[in-house]
Amino acid sequence: MSENNRPQDDTEVIEGIVVGVDGSDQGLCALKWAAQEAKRRGSVLNIVTAYTIPVFAASSMDAGYATLDDQLIRNGAEEVVRQARATLTDTDIMVRTYIESGDPAGVLLDLSRQAELIVVGTRGRGGFVGRLLGSVSSALPAHAKCPTVVVPLCVAKRDEDDAKVADRVVVGVDGSDRARLAVLVAAELAATRGLTLRVVCALTPISGALAWMPATVDQEAVTADVRHQMGIGKAWLQSLFSNLTIETDVIDGAPVEILIRESQTAKLLVTGSRGRGGFAGMLLGSTSQGVLHHSKGPVMVVPDGDDPRLASRQEFEDQANGL
Repeated sequence: MSENNRPQDDTEVIEGIVVGVDGSDQGLCALKWAAQEAKRRGSVLNIVTAYTIPVFAASSMDAGYATLDDQLIRNGAEEVVRQARATLTDTDIMVRTYIESGDPAGVLLDLSRQAELIVVGTRGRGGFVGRLLGSVSSALPAHAKCPTVVVPLCVAKRDEDDAKVADRVVVGVDGSDRARLAVLVAAELAATRGLTLRVVCALTPISGALAWMPATVDQEAVTADVRHQMGIGKAWLQSLFSNLTIETDVIDGAPVEILIRESQTAKLLVTGSRGRGGFAGMLLGSTSQGVLHHSKGPVMVVPDGDDPRLASRQEFEDQANGL
């Protein structure tokens, strides 16, 4: 292992995986997952903590503010990083540590412009190191420039029993290009790990969700059409990842509930940052938030972006429809 402290200027390029820690068990759980992922990828692991200097009104003053000593708070942040690094025993990964002054969410968002992956826990302990990882884990996935993985604390206990975890990556889709981008990322992860890719579409029953929908709408016909589109998507993915085992499933139910259930046994659940809504629900806007708060396993949120491989998806649909 090696480590360094980030210089005060902005000239250094951050590469690899960034994990936010704050001394909480949630942060350490995220760190363990990030370290394992860094080893799988052969990437640098960057351990980051961020702190702010609280400003409070001094009761002994008629007006004005007092601030805590910056060095005292920084010393505490340095101890958080030191303890986090001490938990890592794998000598096959390069580790770098950074202590940043500023809002934790803002710091991680800035780092996401260069990092390949940001990893955080579901919530933190707060205190002097800021608010990693509670509101941060909610806000970060929606604005990060690279994929974000949120690791719930229950993962540590779940992964102790290998029988509870299936060898698959699960991704939720709704037919939007954003979801298809998430599928590509999920497929790459599954392929490089030798795992099965499970593509799931949660289809909320029309009768219960859309009271204004004309009675002539046939739920079975809608389901059949979704299955047809899923088949096209599977053929498209198979053309890109020929050795990847792909499963597809259309499940009746609310997207949040379905994806949370899938997270119980998946090694990783992947979603887009938001979706197109419509009959398949809002995968993955409010849905992604619900999944992040209640997931039983790690969740990766893939931000909007461009991928030239998306263009070939339409060709498969045209061929399937005889166009």
